[in-house]
Amino acid sequence: MIRLEYFTPADFPQLIDWITDAKLLMNWSGSLFSFPLTEDKLAWYLEDTNDPATSDALVYKAIETKTGEVVGHISLGGISRKNSAARISRVLVGNSTARRRGICQGMMQAILRIGFEDLGLHRIDLGVYDFNTAAIRCYEKAGMQQEGLSRDILRYEGEYWSLIEMSMLEHEWRALQG
Repeated sequence: MIRLEYFTPADFPQLIDWITDAKLLMNWSGSLFSFPLTEDKLAWYLEDTNDPATSDALVYKAIETKTGEVVGHISLGGISRKNSAARISRVLVGNSTARRRGICQGMMQAILRIGFEDLGLHRIDLGVYDFNTAAIRCYEKAGMQQEGLSRDILRYEGEYWSLIEMSMLEHEWRALQG
């Protein structure tokens, strides 16, 4: 099981250790950061976040409840109280040995619960590069539905990456909860 807690400066070194190369950083953050990831960049990333009443972004570390180990990172940003919507971003299962153990599923369930239940949102969306098939499977298992494809949206080392847009609406979340 996964529990989300706010990401803090104490967590910076671990995230930096997980981001081992420029391609992984681009896949994780798009063009938000440049390689190498640094504590200064992460301090900027956290500015004005993690106040559920006023922030437009909530940034989390994912903790495996059985072991207490920090196993990932996820954020809910672009929070629009007017439109009752937000966007999941920067999803990372941090340690390669933690992959294929349901960590991503647990992170998604936890962030969707925060969005739909705690924040009372109507819509939550995300974007995932089309080559990231493991992430796409995880998001679909969590109930996210594909909406479309933004073709060749990002250029990385002479190669274009396309982005699949996915979303879930509140009534779909409620139906999944039984």
